[in-house]
Amino acid sequence: MKKHINPFLLAALALFSAFSAGAQNSGIDSTGLPGDNFSLQGALQMFQKATSIEEFETFLNKEDNSVNNLDLNEDGDIDYVRVISKMDKDVHAFIIQVAVSASENQDIAVIELEKTGNEIAVLQIIGDEDIYGEELIVEPDEVEDGSSYIDWSNNNILSGPNSATDEYSGTNRIVINVWLWPSVRFVFGVNYVPWISPWRWNYYPGWWKPWKPYRWHVWHPRRVVYHRSFVVVTTHRVGRAHKIYTPYRTTSVTVRTRHSASLGNYRVTRTKTSVTGPKGKTTTVKKTTVTGPKGGKATKVKVRKH
Repeated sequence: MKKHINPFLLAALALFSAFSAGAQNSGIDSTGLPGDNFSLQGALQMFQKATSIEEFETFLNKEDNSVNNLDLNEDGDIDYVRVISKMDKDVHAFIIQVAVSASENQDIAVIELEKTGNEIAVLQIIGDEDIYGEELIVEPDEVEDGSSYIDWSNNNILSGPNSATDEYSGTNRIVINVWLWPSVRFVFGVNYVPWISPWRWNYYPGWWKPWKPYRWHVWHPRRVVYHRSFVVVTTHRVGRAHKIYTPYRTTSVTVRTRHSASLGNYRVTRTKTSVTGPKGKTTTVKKTTVTGPKGGKATKVKVRKH
């Protein structure tokens, strides 16, 4: 017996398929900046998993880990990401960097780690503003193996019922203690020597084979799997580590110039507000906030009467 399919149903399915395909290619969550192609959350996941900083660098450069999709020099191949460590007693900064050419390097992000008490440590990863358009700060958001909650206001470890009470839920005071992460224990060990990657432009480990960058609609689903356990915040919690890193920050003129248009578009936020007066006349107020290269902000206001 033949089955008859409703033509309206077929049309609806075709429309849905076209919409889905368009959504995949529409650049959902894409900023158009280089940072779209490096997962800060994924980097923290690799840092949590690694048992040493050398192993952390290896994890960042494994294709199946889906952390790195960068091609800053636009040669059609993925860039090798290296890690450079800086430390001062109980404070560490791990610089994640790409060699753009024989003469230029570009920082992608820095992991800042600080011991704040007996068996208590906090960390954040900060994406470079030339890669992400601004300093993008990400930190752990879920307690997993090797971590616990701490109250940021008094540096106390939360355990038992206190760690899940409504009093703390959703507040800015609660952060994750990463002391038991293997990589954290490793760098706070008595025999730790800061890791400085030996690899540089055109000189890479034998096991590493570059691959072609993934298109956004393929790459995006692979990177978002890391978002569950980490959160974007606006507070610098690891101030001492940030001071250690700042003098070593490295940027590339080539990268900044190549992406100047995308950076400019990202840093300009336009808002339009329509106001209807008592006589029925409508006025559109357009505000444009521009962030300059040194972080200064200026707001332009345009008023258009209809």
